[in-house]
Amino acid sequence: MEVSRENIEELIHSYECSQRHALAIMQDMQRRYQYIPREGLNALAKYLGCPVSSLYAMATFYKALSLVPKGEHIIKCCDGTACHIRGASTLIDGVERELGISPGETTSDGLFSFETVNCLGSCAMAPVLVVDDVYYGRVTPEKLKGIIQTVREGGAK
Repeated sequence: MEVSRENIEELIHSYECSQRHALAIMQDMQRRYQYIPREGLNALAKYLGCPVSSLYAMATFYKALSLVPKGEHIIKCCDGTACHIRGASTLIDGVERELGISPGETTSDGLFSFETVNCLGSCAMAPVLVVDDVYYGRVTPEKLKGIIQTVREGGAK
C-alpha cells in the first residue's frame, strides 16, 4: 500500500489518543507498509503529544519493527541453537547466494528482505525458514531453491 497522509491518519485515529497504544499503532503501520514511515512516526508523535524521539526509541528497540522499507516477501532464517546445529548456516549462505543479499538487506527489485532470528520456537523442525509467516521445516539447500521459486511465482501467501 502506498504511504499517504490520509491512510496514516486513518490508522492512527482508529485508536484512542493514549500513549499506551503507541506500540500497537506502530505494529499496524508495520503490517500495512512493511515498515514504519517517517511521516507515520511524526503524525503519531503529534497525535499522542509525545516526542518523536521516544517513538523512535521504541521502534528501534523492537526487532520486529523497521524504519526502512522491507521487501514484499520477508524471509526469516532461524539461527538458534537447534537450527544452527542442523545447518542454518548453510541455509543462510543459500539465501545469500540465491538472492544476492545478506541478512538485513532487501533485493533491489523490492521483492525479498532477508533476516536471521535467534529462535522461531520450532526446534523440532530445525532448520526452520519462515517466509511471510509460512513455516518451512527441515529445510535443505534443495528445498530452499524450491521455496524461493514458489514465492517468486506468488505461492507463499
